[in-house]
Amino acid sequence: MNPAVVVSEEVSAAVADGRPVVALESTILTHGLPRPRNLEVALDAEASLRSAGVVPATVGMVDGCPTVGLSTAQLERLSIGDDVAKVSVRDLPVALARNGHGGTTVAATALLAHRAGIAVFSTGGLGGVHRGASTTFDESADLVALSGIPILVVSAGVKSILDVGATLERLETLNVTVLGYRTDTFPGFYVRDSGFPVPARVESATEAAAVAAARDALGLPAAVLLANPVAADAQLDVEEHRRVLDEALDGAGVDGITGQATTPYLLDRIRRTTAGRSLEVNVAVYRGNVALGGEVATALAAR
Repeated sequence: MNPAVVVSEEVSAAVADGRPVVALESTILTHGLPRPRNLEVALDAEASLRSAGVVPATVGMVDGCPTVGLSTAQLERLSIGDDVAKVSVRDLPVALARNGHGGTTVAATALLAHRAGIAVFSTGGLGGVHRGASTTFDESADLVALSGIPILVVSAGVKSILDVGATLERLETLNVTVLGYRTDTFPGFYVRDSGFPVPARVESATEAAAVAAARDALGLPAAVLLANPVAADAQLDVEEHRRVLDEALDGAGVDGITGQATTPYLLDRIRRTTAGRSLEVNVAVYRGNVALGGEVATALAAR
């Protein structure tokens, strides 16, 4: 490990012993959920993994230290601080140099987790290609990062506010293997079906682990993305989702929202329009992905 990166003793020992470990990102804690729900969800995710015999490794920046395996005190610090930045890979040097605090994105979490020897990473939704990217070139750094980080990522697809079709095209171009977990369609985060097919389907965590092991045997450098749809009884109503999304997109146009302000605007608009139900879907998505990540990590460790 690079000496600039801190790995907790618990995580380091588990990796060395070949025990199952799942990395968790911290932006859901710092930027994704309101207080105090954010800390409750983060602690519950770690507890659920431990109860399944899996070591959780939440990743974040504390006092300028990229840390894999945050302590409870560090989770609390990030959950309440108003000085916590959103840190992607490009932001790591700045946060390190300035002794900053940060919630790590999918890209930064995947990078740091892989360097700590962790093979599985559970998140909520992956970043992707934004609508209108053909003129704005607005594309999440998550996609590029996963093209060069051989880790398995469990995600409920990408949020439907993005250009799902273009995102899948970019994943193909970047050689990221995409698997649908017990589904033939790519999930749309708030809903189970985005309307786009997945290139391959797996029926179990063991089968997903086998694909990741085959990727490693071939020496391929990119991630495996395991697309896990939210439970049927937890998704937003499909028609409501379509209506709310259209209204949010129209509102962004009327209000002149562009660039980095677009995603938080759309998500907040959807949350308010659904009276907070989209937030509950977000939590359900995350819990489901954490559980599945634990199963895949256990299957990999058994190999």
